[in-house]
Amino acid sequence: MTPFALAIALFFALAATVIVWRILRARRRAHELREPFPPSWRRMLARVPLWQRLPPPVRAQIETAARRLMQRVSFIGCNGLTVTDEMRVIIATQAALLVAHRDSHAYDALYSVLVYPGEFVVEDRDEDEFGLVTVGRRALSGQTIDVSRIVLSWEDIEDGLAGDEGYNVVLHEFAHYLDHLAEGALTDGGVLAPGAQRWHATLEAAYEALCDAVDRGEDSLIDPYGAEDLAEFFATATEVFFERAREFRAAHPRLHAELREFYGVDPAEWG
Repeated sequence: MTPFALAIALFFALAATVIVWRILRARRRAHELREPFPPSWRRMLARVPLWQRLPPPVRAQIETAARRLMQRVSFIGCNGLTVTDEMRVIIATQAALLVAHRDSHAYDALYSVLVYPGEFVVEDRDEDEFGLVTVGRRALSGQTIDVSRIVLSWEDIEDGLAGDEGYNVVLHEFAHYLDHLAEGALTDGGVLAPGAQRWHATLEAAYEALCDAVDRGEDSLIDPYGAEDLAEFFATATEVFFERAREFRAAHPRLHAELREFYGVDPAEWG
């Protein structure tokens, strides 16, 4: 056999090996998705108030979406943090709430979730309307870098579990992820998808109302941080839509209806 023929044979052998490996991996993942959600994982979720409110049929779909996420994504501890199964389950289950009833493949492009013990510091660059650039550093509780990476603070995740203020950094950052996945079309009125006029009109009206309330110094159900821009408003509104659902429905009925249709669930009807 000539060197060229040998190279061709090795190439096809390697290609066949890769194909077989991918087929076996896909079968293994499909088999795992059909297995019951481990009871030990459910016990880990006992301290997640949002999980406790889920009706059984909704839980079943969330469990499947959460398991798919944990199959495909690497959870990486940073600054010395060791990511436990409990951390993975708590993060993945809450993230699954956003996609289980609309698109269970939405997170397939996500490669890693980086988890810090607490807030992490990032370089910040801001340019004002006059072109003046300010460079600095700021501490964050979460960041969605692109469609491949999400960064979270575990301390802030636990703060959300312990409080009732509607604060949930997991929901916040994964909502940003969905906006990134849509190339900003969820929050940029200039990137209108067919039939999205009502969505953007409702989102922008609620955003302007929050900005006015913040300017007047009034209390608001949606975190004032949502007044930063429409992207932050969408993410903070998502937190409250799930965490304080009935109050949200009463205060923002039109926005509640749009988010209910978008996410395919109505948390205000849960226990």
